[in-house]
Amino acid sequence: MDYKETLLMPKTKFPMRGNLPNKEPERQKKWDENHIYEKGMERTKGRPLFILHDGPPYANGDLHIGHALNKILKDFITRYKSMSGYHAPYVPGWDTHGLPVETALTKKKKVDRKKMSVAEFRQKCAEYAMGQLDNQRNQFKTFGVRGDWDNPYITLTKDYEAAQIRVFGEMAKKGYIYRGLKPVYWSPSSESALAEAEIEYYDKRSPSIYVAFDVTDGKGVLDVDEKMIIWTTTPWTIPANLGIAVHPELEYAVVAVNGEKYVIAHELLETISDALEWENPEVVKTFKGQELDKVVAKHPFYDRDSLVMLGDHVTTDAGTGCVHTAPGHGEDDFYMSRSYGIEPLSPVDDQGYFTDGAPGFEGQFYDKANKEITEKLEEVGALLKLTFMTHSYPHDWRTKKPTIFRATSQWFASIKDFRQNILDEINQINWYPAWGETRLYNMVRDREDWCISRQRTWGVPIPVFYAEDNTPIITDETVEHVSTLFAEHGSNVWFERNAKDLLPEGFTSEHSPNGHFTKEMDIMDVWFDSGSSHEAVLVGREDHKRPADVYLEGSDQYRGWFNSSISTAVAVTGRAPYETIISHGFTLDGNGRKMSKSLGNVMDPLKIQKQLGIDILRLWVSSVDYQADVRISQDILKQISEAYRKIRNTVRFMLGNLAGFDPAKDMVPEAEMEEADRYMLHRLQNLLQNVRDSYDHYEYSPIYSSIHNFCTVDLSSFYLDFAKDILYIEAADNHRRRSIQTAYYEIVTTLVKLLTPIIPHTADEMWEYIPGAREESVQLTDIPEPRKITGIDTLYEKWDHFMNVRDDVLKALEEAREGKVIGKSLEAKLTIVPKDSETKEVLAGISNLHQLFIVSEADVMDEASDANAYQYVNVKVEKHPGEKCARCWTATETVGDDQNHPELCSRCADIVKAHYNV
Repeated sequence: MDYKETLLMPKTKFPMRGNLPNKEPERQKKWDENHIYEKGMERTKGRPLFILHDGPPYANGDLHIGHALNKILKDFITRYKSMSGYHAPYVPGWDTHGLPVETALTKKKKVDRKKMSVAEFRQKCAEYAMGQLDNQRNQFKTFGVRGDWDNPYITLTKDYEAAQIRVFGEMAKKGYIYRGLKPVYWSPSSESALAEAEIEYYDKRSPSIYVAFDVTDGKGVLDVDEKMIIWTTTPWTIPANLGIAVHPELEYAVVAVNGEKYVIAHELLETISDALEWENPEVVKTFKGQELDKVVAKHPFYDRDSLVMLGDHVTTDAGTGCVHTAPGHGEDDFYMSRSYGIEPLSPVDDQGYFTDGAPGFEGQFYDKANKEITEKLEEVGALLKLTFMTHSYPHDWRTKKPTIFRATSQWFASIKDFRQNILDEINQINWYPAWGETRLYNMVRDREDWCISRQRTWGVPIPVFYAEDNTPIITDETVEHVSTLFAEHGSNVWFERNAKDLLPEGFTSEHSPNGHFTKEMDIMDVWFDSGSSHEAVLVGREDHKRPADVYLEGSDQYRGWFNSSISTAVAVTGRAPYETIISHGFTLDGNGRKMSKSLGNVMDPLKIQKQLGIDILRLWVSSVDYQADVRISQDILKQISEAYRKIRNTVRFMLGNLAGFDPAKDMVPEAEMEEADRYMLHRLQNLLQNVRDSYDHYEYSPIYSSIHNFCTVDLSSFYLDFAKDILYIEAADNHRRRSIQTAYYEIVTTLVKLLTPIIPHTADEMWEYIPGAREESVQLTDIPEPRKITGIDTLYEKWDHFMNVRDDVLKALEEAREGKVIGKSLEAKLTIVPKDSETKEVLAGISNLHQLFIVSEADVMDEASDANAYQYVNVKVEKHPGEKCARCWTATETVGDDQNHPELCSRCADIVKAHYNV
């Protein structure tokens, strides 16, 4: 007969291939149709609330691999928390205001904003942003991210804008909001002021010039034939020069060279001599900088004084010690000049072109004017040296183009007024990684004021009115009224109605005797928008709380959302809006380079889904140290795919061997299970504990490594391998076989639950093949708590020691294969000699050693000739002299003992006679 028919081979319905690209969309559709997220939230209602608050991505363009990294990490957290004792709703959000939407409309959609009202253009912006949002929402769902996608928070909605106005009003009420004239970062490309958080630094090539200013009134310290030398890399600011700054405590010198006399910092004489190629300069006299106070010099090409002022910001790190001062284009210049009664001059318009305040250069773009201004300086004999240098320079983070400092009247939030409160809160937050605390602390520590006004159209208006004498009006009454209007009509009402119609009915002010009012037309910085989400979402939604448990974003958000959120929250509530900050790095290609279309190294997450499946991408996310920059490439994903297949096929093998197993009646009580099976359950508990600890500490690469290692080493290389001889050969209801199946059932169930936050599509598929009664989806279950296995105190040391002995035996078998003593391990007969009493006791206490070593015979002896020595045992490997059983493939002298089954060993013959009636 064909004895294969009597083998209990795995009956595997669970497919070997995942076919993820095709199956994942179907499974996501099924989740939606069956309302799995809603059922999960209903299941956990009443548990402790855990809130991961979503930092809103910008609603413009397709998602990239950085979006995938971010959202998948968040999904790991919320899925795990909902399976470990918490109620963890996830509400995604979107940032929808700002310049990119305006630009997309005018450039991509060819919208002519000049042909429509402000309100009409804003409506177009809203429609475009919502279309982009829908596109991104579908893409995020493709990533397998679970959440309340039908009810996201959106910064352009009425309720959100109303909450943002309340935050602004509360800050104004506490005196933190003011309007002032001062130099701010100005982006000519965006035609708007920028906050520090919107600045990025890139290299820029700039002219480097040394310029001489003639002294006209030396105040008894300098002579009129002496000149002061300044150095600058921004020649375009020379038309705005109103002074020269010197440090009061520095020593200055008059230096005679080439028939001229120049004033410089004495300490810099050698450096300047090298730069200007001076030979044999002679120091005529020296004096302290304070003696130069209010000396008058002459502007190089305008009939205008340039006053010498004292400033502590002057250093000898570079330049000449005499600092060119244009109070309209520098913060230090501005404050120092104001103390001398000098108002700023900024002859550059919103687009970066010179006005008539810079005679001779009107209409020229500031950067291009550098050449003509330098030529003018040379023409009048003031230019001493021109070179070029490449240096780090501030750029607009949106347009990637250079910014300038420009004195304009703006609205500010005075961070310095509550800065210490923010710093105190930072010390109370949990940080992953730990260096995040220092990074945000230093940013806040050095921050003075936050410029919150923007000269744009698409955003939330600053709710300020102006009286007839130009007095700003911000009162509790007006702010609350505007907030109510926005909640009812949206912020477009600000642009649709006159100021009088936006004020509370009957509103009057002593500053407007005729009852005339105007309104502010600037909008708020978009970081104020997203930074108000703690009020709009954490407080505004019933299933949320403030502070949130976690904010998780890219490391660039220390200057962005992390920063603006804590600033507005501390200003309004005195508390940080989050208890834990987690940041992740940027995604790089396999060579560690930044991704760009020009390099052709961009990895599109949507293409990865179509090629490999999103669970492969999610498994990659779990494998990397995400708190640093991470690499991804086709080769890396290929390695991840191999790991995925190992995990999948390990589970597949166990599911196949659970065919015919009914947990309700076939489970073996734990105390009656075989020692090896209880030992494996103990190993499973260790895995369970380690993985849960890693999840709790937001560490995912140890989870990936631990589960992959458990499948590869503990299961495939040991437990699943030796168990085949029992699972396939013994009768279906044999005790040892049922004991193994009981262990398999628990191992599979636990593994699938542990994998669910990481590869939910695959885990849900696996769940459907687990025998017995079970929940509709594994997502509607809890990950078990680790438990102590019955009798393990006396077992785990014994079996840990056995595993060390097994390593010795495997080495001996490998050497025997290499020496052609045996082929497959079942051809072997082992003689094992323990080298110590502990090893001897362990081996004596374990039956069926030949099965555990997957050999045909294993004898433990006190001695053996020709045995090779290893760490714990000496081992002799011989080819077994018996015949090979046709059913179990074991070599034994009992083959043929049963005349009815001459090809079988006595063990197999007994089994087929008893259970197959042959």
